[in-house]
Amino acid sequence: MKSARLLFLIICLFMGSTLLKAQVSIRDSAIFTPIFYAAYGYQFPGGDLARQFGSNSSIGGGFMIKTKHNWLFGVEGNFMFGQSVKGSDTMLRNISTSQGFIIDANGFYADLVYYERGYNFLARIGKVIPVLSPNPNSGFTVIAGAGYIQDKIRIHNPGNTAPQLLGDYKKGYDRLNGGIALTGSIGYMYLSNTRLLNFSVQFEFMQAWTKPYRERDFDTGLKDTRNLSSQFYTIRAVWMIPLYRRTPKEFYYY
Repeated sequence: MKSARLLFLIICLFMGSTLLKAQVSIRDSAIFTPIFYAAYGYQFPGGDLARQFGSNSSIGGGFMIKTKHNWLFGVEGNFMFGQSVKGSDTMLRNISTSQGFIIDANGFYADLVYYERGYNFLARIGKVIPVLSPNPNSGFTVIAGAGYIQDKIRIHNPGNTAPQLLGDYKKGYDRLNGGIALTGSIGYMYLSNTRLLNFSVQFEFMQAWTKPYRERDFDTGLKDTRNLSSQFYTIRAVWMIPLYRRTPKEFYYY
């Protein structure tokens, strides 16, 4: 029993010594930390996308790891939404009156609203460059990513009074497409010395290669077989929650 107690005491002393040595200050040392984050972006389209939509917003979040060497590894998802849809006045011409209106099931003009909808899932890798920063964990960032993107037109008919735009009929006009995307961004990341304020601002460029998914577009009567090339130019604001352990003035990493 005495030997067991002695061994237990030695292990406790060793662990305590290790924790003391592992104790660092975020002001002085780059640390390892997991980070959850939420992001908002305002996007300007280019390429084929610009012929279909105007500017839009995106909101999402993700998880990343920042290493002791200031490398960043993460995954994220974003929901894209906007109200600037081009060509909506002619999209339904085959089922509209000569004045461009849709007659609903009650014999009235249907109220229609057009939206851009989409999403993306991305894996990211990047680096923090601690220049003009309050500590070695903050600074300019260079981040690259790759993943999947999808977007479409959402036609909203309040009350669903127009049977011409219900179920599979609506899908014939939504221009659903999807494919792969590559991203690159430059920005600045700030991890506060006091942990009260942690954020990042970025300018991001995304290149997407997509193809239409619907078997037929009802307004043309044909399948869209184009390979689409689109771009997003995005200004992003990111709010971060780092998960490192800390004392009031010091931080721990293991």
